[in-house]
Amino acid sequence: MNEDGDAGLMGQRSPDGLHVLQATELEADGLLVLRAKNGDDEAFLDLMGRARRTMLRVALAYLHNEDAALEAIQETTCRAYAKLPSLKQPTFFKTWLVRILMNVCADEQKRRKRLRPVEKWPEAAASDAGHGEAMKFEEAVAGLAPKWKQVVVLKYAEDMTISDIAMLLGHPEGTVKAWLNRALAQLRRELGKEGTLDGNGTAHFLGAD
Repeated sequence: MNEDGDAGLMGQRSPDGLHVLQATELEADGLLVLRAKNGDDEAFLDLMGRARRTMLRVALAYLHNEDAALEAIQETTCRAYAKLPSLKQPTFFKTWLVRILMNVCADEQKRRKRLRPVEKWPEAAASDAGHGEAMKFEEAVAGLAPKWKQVVVLKYAEDMTISDIAMLLGHPEGTVKAWLNRALAQLRRELGKEGTLDGNGTAHFLGAD
């Protein structure tokens, strides 16, 4: 892992067909990055379009508000455009981009806490019981230590493997597993008795019914 957050998400344990597909997508991103670095703005827009669904899932998992998520994506786009010349491994553009987005979302969360010490989600007053439980879970996730929250978001919102998360964050797999276990243990302590958290710590975070 270098200072740009470059890492390999090649899906080493995937079936051959999926491995080839992922490799082809990474190569396509790499070619677009090279074009963008040479001043091709259309290539940069293509890159952002290819990454948009991933970015939206991650931003929503952090911010729980579509407008805020879209603003975070816009800010990430600006930062990525400015920092693109510093990206040393073009094929890992999406990994680098997600890391920028997580930093943007973290900055937004800090700003919210300064403006509103006791954060309340807009939907928290909803009368629907199931929806209310989901909001409690989201609030609990927001209260996790930043590193724990990153792992939970990437694992359950982005469906990344422990290995891929370790590559993205630049920490050993054992450390990432420990953070995830501690995060889920905290969530179970806070929510388990209310039935909000399922056995895997995933249901409401993923928006399951």
